[in-house]
Amino acid sequence: MAYFTKDFAGFFKDLAGNNNRDWFQANKKRYEESVKQPFDVFITDLIDRVSKEDKRVNMTAKEAVFRIYKDVRFSKDKTPYKIQASALISAGGKKDKSTPGVFLQMSAEDVRFYSGSHVLDKDQLHSVRSFISDNLDRFDKLISQKDFKENFSEILGEKHKRIPPEFQKSFEKQPLIANKSFYFFAKFKPSIITDPKLIDKIMEQYKIARPVMKFFDEAMHS
Repeated sequence: MAYFTKDFAGFFKDLAGNNNRDWFQANKKRYEESVKQPFDVFITDLIDRVSKEDKRVNMTAKEAVFRIYKDVRFSKDKTPYKIQASALISAGGKKDKSTPGVFLQMSAEDVRFYSGSHVLDKDQLHSVRSFISDNLDRFDKLISQKDFKENFSEILGEKHKRIPPEFQKSFEKQPLIANKSFYFFAKFKPSIITDPKLIDKIMEQYKIARPVMKFFDEAMHS
């Protein structure tokens, strides 16, 4: 049985053209029934599946799901609502974007699965760089795996222009040493939202990502 109806994407498509409080309040019940409630159920089940792979994951859907209301205080775009549903399932919790987990984003445009180590502080970044530098062959092998390349293509992230001298030789062999963060993602057509096997397909991505996730997890605690 599918978690979502076609109105999950339909709601966000309509919201994109009517992103204001009056329209949202008039469609609040539709939002609850087509988006919020089924998304909470889906994330609850996804947490259960992920926690079987990573015993450290212990959270509820409420603790994983992001609010639809935007913080517009520092944004040029003052529309009040996000046009996607999103959640972060991680051993570090929703506010920790450095611990590798599952960031899932679902909209009328696509479904995106993200993972990796994002928003690293200075010490975490140094640990990751040191660990990559000490394990260049292992790292290269992990990110060159056929399944990883086919599903996620490459490791992304903003880069520093200057490399600390101790990492210069490693940088010449592995340019990702320059990264400030290390993330990767897979994107799917929105038709996957109503697929009865949606949760299985997300878990397939998780299992392919898991070896690289473990590498970054190990790197931050080395």
